[in-house]
Amino acid sequence: VALNEGVSLKRDVVHRVQRLVVNPVGRQLPVTMLETTGRKSGQPRRTPVGGRVVDDKFWMVSEHGDHSDYVRNIKANPSVRVRLGGGWRNGTAHLMPDDDAVARLGNLPKLNSAVVRLMGSDLLTIRVDLD
Repeated sequence: VALNEGVSLKRDVVHRVQRLVVNPVGRQLPVTMLETTGRKSGQPRRTPVGGRVVDDKFWMVSEHGDHSDYVRNIKANPSVRVRLGGGWRNGTAHLMPDDDAVARLGNLPKLNSAVVRLMGSDLLTIRVDLD
């Protein structure tokens, strides 16, 4: 039980820091961004992410899996946009729970992957098929 409480506390702290600091700052910078549709509001929701395009597919790993708001939004509506190099591309997101997320991080940008490994509590691979 203590381990689960520790994971939950870690997830809560990281989520607050991301929501209050990282995401607002990241939205102002020319970084890779994932735009989902809010499952309750129907409004666009933008989250700074790290990942890589391979053969018209954008690969990324969520730090907190089903606990991430953008993952919940994808479950409700998999149509997303990804900002890459200053331009937006439409796509369809697929949650990949059977993919080895730790191994996947080895193929993604090193700095982001290190942060995801350090801060993550429930890693989940996401593939976006770009239009």
